[in-house]
Amino acid sequence: MTDSLRFGCTGCGKCCTGHHVPLTLDEARRWADDAGQVVVLIEAFIADGPGMPAEQREHVMRRSHPVHCGNGEARVSVTFAAFNPGRCRNLDDNDLCTIYDQRPLVCRIYPVEINPHIPLRPDNKDCPPEAWQQGPELIHGTQLVDAELEALVQASRQADRDDIAAKVAVCQALGMTTSALKGNGFTAYLPDMGAFATALAQVQGDHGGQWTLHVQDEALVASLQGLGLRTTSETPVYYAFIGF
Repeated sequence: MTDSLRFGCTGCGKCCTGHHVPLTLDEARRWADDAGQVVVLIEAFIADGPGMPAEQREHVMRRSHPVHCGNGEARVSVTFAAFNPGRCRNLDDNDLCTIYDQRPLVCRIYPVEINPHIPLRPDNKDCPPEAWQQGPELIHGTQLVDAELEALVQASRQADRDDIAAKVAVCQALGMTTSALKGNGFTAYLPDMGAFATALAQVQGDHGGQWTLHVQDEALVASLQGLGLRTTSETPVYYAFIGF
């Protein structure tokens, strides 16, 4: 990390192409109401056990929710994201955002990282080199310079914490209850958007659904089953397993 990092958006539109944009619960409702597709990404860990990144304990615990898994308990993190395998549906022919004033929180924060344990590295972003050679100072040392941007980052982190129980309830209502293990991969679902919108409207909280962990590594399977957790390594039908 350099002592100072500048940034000035060039309007190239690359950050709006080929990226699934994380949404808050309210943003997911608006995206569904506007006929957009949402992808649901799920990862799990065991508190102070497999999948728990010890150095990120406070962060991951606060944005996760406990669920029943076999005879044990896992904690799941759920991301509702705007499904954008290509160009975002809200880009116009000039690569300008047609919902700019109502764009998702994560779009407002870009290119800053939401996870406090991930440093901002220009090489990890799609922005052209000139974006990092112009504009005001973005980061000084490890601190964001812009107070408004810092407030947006904190709002995004808080939304993750506030929304997680409802997101888990939506997943359970729709039968999306198989998760990968954090650090090993994640599961991805493309729900029927009519059913998704209905579940969002009727979410009542955790009803105690039973979860399964999709794990293929035999040693990891044995470790999890030794803790009484339910696992599967079968080829998925209703979701995709994205391994690391």
